[in-house]
This record gives sequence, structure tokens and C-alpha cells, in this order.
Amino acid sequence: MSWGTELWDQFDNLEKHTQWGIDVLEKYIKFVKERTEIELSYAKQLRNLSKKYQPKKNSKEEEEYRYTSTKAFLATLNEMNDYAGQHEVISENMTSLITGELTRYVQELKQERKSHFHDGRKAQQHIETCWKQLEASKRRFERDCKEADRAQQYFEKMDADINVTKADVEKARQQAQLRHQMAEDSKAEYCSTLQKFNSEQHDHYYTHIPNIFQKIQEMEERRIVRIGESMKTFAEVDRQVIPIIGKCLDEITKAAESIDHKNDSQMVIEAFKSGFEPPGDVDFEDFTQPMKRTVSESSLSNSRGDGKSEPKFGGKSKGKLWPFIKKNKSPKQQKEPLSHRFNEFMTSKPKIHCFRSLKRGGAGPEDFSNLPPEQRRKKLQQKVDELNKDIQKEMDQRDALTKMKDVYIKNPQMGDPASVDHRLAELGQNIEKLRLEVQKFEGWLAEVEGRLPMRTEQARRQSGLYEAQNTSAVNSCAQDRESPDGSYTEEQSQETEMKVPATDFDDEFDDEEPLPTIGTCKALYTFEGQNEGTISVAEGEMLYVIEEDKGDGWTRIRRNEDEEGYVPTSYVEVYLDKNAKDS
Repeated sequence: MSWGTELWDQFDNLEKHTQWGIDVLEKYIKFVKERTEIELSYAKQLRNLSKKYQPKKNSKEEEEYRYTSTKAFLATLNEMNDYAGQHEVISENMTSLITGELTRYVQELKQERKSHFHDGRKAQQHIETCWKQLEASKRRFERDCKEADRAQQYFEKMDADINVTKADVEKARQQAQLRHQMAEDSKAEYCSTLQKFNSEQHDHYYTHIPNIFQKIQEMEERRIVRIGESMKTFAEVDRQVIPIIGKCLDEITKAAESIDHKNDSQMVIEAFKSGFEPPGDVDFEDFTQPMKRTVSESSLSNSRGDGKSEPKFGGKSKGKLWPFIKKNKSPKQQKEPLSHRFNEFMTSKPKIHCFRSLKRGGAGPEDFSNLPPEQRRKKLQQKVDELNKDIQKEMDQRDALTKMKDVYIKNPQMGDPASVDHRLAELGQNIEKLRLEVQKFEGWLAEVEGRLPMRTEQARRQSGLYEAQNTSAVNSCAQDRESPDGSYTEEQSQETEMKVPATDFDDEFDDEEPLPTIGTCKALYTFEGQNEGTISVAEGEMLYVIEEDKGDGWTRIRRNEDEEGYVPTSYVEVYLDKNAKDS
């Protein structure tokens, strides 16, 4: 089945059909391109959706994501982000494997088609030229034959006429012979042209056109195969990401199955537990004895004799000691002189009271005394942990700068040792401030946990709340305890005793114990440790690593108990122990 033999006379239709095939290919390219745009748009919308519902950093919303249900939702958002990434992969692969390849192929196909049909038209023009030559030779032969017949008839007429001279007859005979010769020549030319045309025509319809049409057929079949392969690739690109998309969905399912309602309920308890005991029963108050009303120690009103401070929830709320319960004032309390009540308050509080310093911006007391005991303990512990992390960072920077200074001292060409002194001094001051802050918050934490040691003079100075502030603090307490109408309320101010444990700084100057080994190393090159603090090593020697490179280019190693020092990190190959890495 060949187009060259079956469609030898359908040149124009083949030209239209192959053009239609290219149009179909271009339409498919446009379809894939629009699909890639849809995939990109879909991926972008999914990413925006995931980003929209992500918790904002350093916000209250971020704290809510500690529950298992919200963690599962956060995992879903992250998986949706990965899900969007797979659609971007689909778009990229379709663009590179289908759109780009087919676009180049279409350009090549157009050039090939143009070349084949150009050859076909050239062959047609050649056969048409041969046909015109044959027609011209034929007409010439026909004309010469007619002219010969007329000349022959004229000669015969002249020869039969007795009145015509012999010379005229001879002339007519010669003319007839000339015409006959011309007719013979035209006949011979016509025969030759005819043979030539028949040969050209045979070659045209049985050789040239079949070859050209066969090439066009092969070109068209390649186009059909190529578009089929592209459609397979179209499906394969989708199929390749299905496992990853399946993993995303599996992770979403896993996150959903990880939701623990019991754990979330327990976390609510831990988040909002105040640590207070429920109120006891309210005793009967006998109003038949106007001036001798007794108030039970277990009632909700505040007892001045127990010496305990009642925490307040968020600012001054006059006359409220428990949620939803208002405190009743007795007539005796309302008429009692302020000076008497103040003296009684100071008598029942033998220890010094003071207000905590508030954070800048009015965000609440620095010691979180506005929170219930359990919540306050958590906040103080969190603050202590943060300060310890800050101290560790500062100490790491100080150690790195100290090593750098030692390197500068031993190798002056590398830098000026005095250039780091200012920064070392700043780091020392920062560390000391942070340590004082830690001591202060640890004192408050110990107070909450009921294990507060004896308050020392040094701790008082460190907290910044020394005896000189007692007068103003007590006056502030007294003013806050007076209601707007001049009566004295049972409400206690935000006041707790500042107790900071004594700190023994002598521990920092104890003898330093040998550092433990954290791995081994092999010397790649020989190093002559001529400067103080360095150690000489030979190529191939195995040693112990006791301190990693802190970023200054030196590693601390040990050969035995008495020999240790620094070598350039680039001179050794380090093998750290797994336990050291994990720690």
C-alpha cells in the first residue's frame, strides 16, 4: 500500500492532507501548553492556600498549634504545599518533553514537507513541458502534411492543364516535392518527440512521483507516530507523580490518625490550670449581733491573718476575689479607719513587700505575677531556658574570639590581637548581665515552686530592689488598697517577696578537668607545632580529637594525657564518634 501507486493523481489532495496533519499537531501543542498553564496556576493557588492558613510566627495563633488536631492540620498544609510542587513538576515535564520537542519537530516537518512538494511540482512542470513540446511537434507535422497535400494537388492541376507552360508545371512539381520533404522531416521530429515524451511520462508516473509520494507518506506516518508518543508521554508525566501524590495523601491520613483527643484535653488542662483550690463552704453570718459578725477562714473573703497574698487576674478589679463572685463588705469594714487597717496590714506582713517592675509597653509584670501559680511557673521556666540559651551563644562567641586572639598572638601576620579585645569585653558584660537575669528568674521560679532559699544581701542588690525602695513600695501598696470612695478593700496588690538565691561565683574558678575525647583523626600532612598551644604531628599519625573546629580553622587534639594542642583543621581528617554527634 503506497501513496505513489494508489494516489499517483492526487497531488493536490495530498498537499492539503499533510497541511491538515501539521495543523492537528500544532493544535495538540497548544492543548498541552494550556494544560501546563493550568497546572502552574493550580499549583500557585494551592501554595497560596497553604500559606494563607499557616500560623503567623511569634503570634498567639502559633501557640495554638501544639495540639494534635492543629498539628495534623499544619501537616496537611505542608503536604498540600508538596502536592502543589508535584503539579509544578507536571507542568515542567510537559513543557520540556512535549511542548518543546513537538515545537521543534513541527518546524522540521514543515521544512521537509516543503521540500517534498517542491520536488513534486518540479516533476509536474517537467512533464508538462515535455507535453507542450510534443503538442508543438505534432501541430507542426500536421501543418506540413497539409501543406504537402495542397502542393501535390496544385502540381497535379497544373500538370493536367494544357494551357500552362512547362516551366510552371516544373515549378509546381518542385514545390510539391519540397512540401513532401518538409512533411517527412516534421514526421520524423514528431516521432522522436513522442518517444521522448512517452519515456518521460513513464518515468514521471512510475518512478519520480511514486518516490516523492512515498517520502511524503513516510513523513506523514512519522508525524502520526510522534503525536502518539507525545500522548503516551502526556499520560506518563501524570503517572510519574502519582506515587508522590499518594505519599502526600498518605501523610495527610497519617496526620489525621495521629490526632489524640485525650492528649489535647490534657494539654488544655496544662495550659489553663491555675493551681488554686476550689472555694470552701460559706459559713452562716449571724446579723442578730450587729458588731460581732464572724467570718469563716474558709469563706471566699480574704483573711488578713493568714499572711498569704491573693493573686489578681489582669489589673485591679475592685471587690472581686473569685470569678463571678463579688465580695461583700461588712459595715465594720466600711467604717473602719484607713490608718487602722493599714497598720493591721503591715503587722500581718512582717516581710518586706514590693511591686514587681513592669515590662516596657505595659505587657504585664516581669515576674508574671499576674498569672496563676501553675502558668506562672511555666512562663518562668521558659524564660530561664531562653536566657540559658542566650548565655551559651554568647559563650560560644567568646570562646571563638579567644581562640582567634590566641592565633593572632602566635601569628601576628594573621591579624591584630587588640582588635578583638573590645568585642570580648562586650561579650563578657553581656554574659554577666544574662547570668544576673537568670538568677533573678530562678529566684522567682524557686519562690513559686516552694523551695526559695534565704535571701542574701547580694541577691537584693542584684535584683535592684533593695531596702531603700521599701518606703515607696509600701506607700504604693497602701494607695492601691484604698477604694475610690475612701473605704479599705480586702483586695491585695500584685505583691510578692523578691527572693533571689545566693550565687557562688567561686565555682567558675575550679580546676578544669581534662576534656573527653569526641573522636579520632588522622594526620594528612606533617605539621611542626612551633607556636605555643599547638602540637606537632607526623603524616599518617592517629590522634584523639577533644574539641571540634569552632570556625577559626583549628582543631584541638590529644596524643596522650600530657600532650595536647591545636593543629590546622585542613591538616587532619576527623572521625567523630556517633555518640558525640548525637549529643
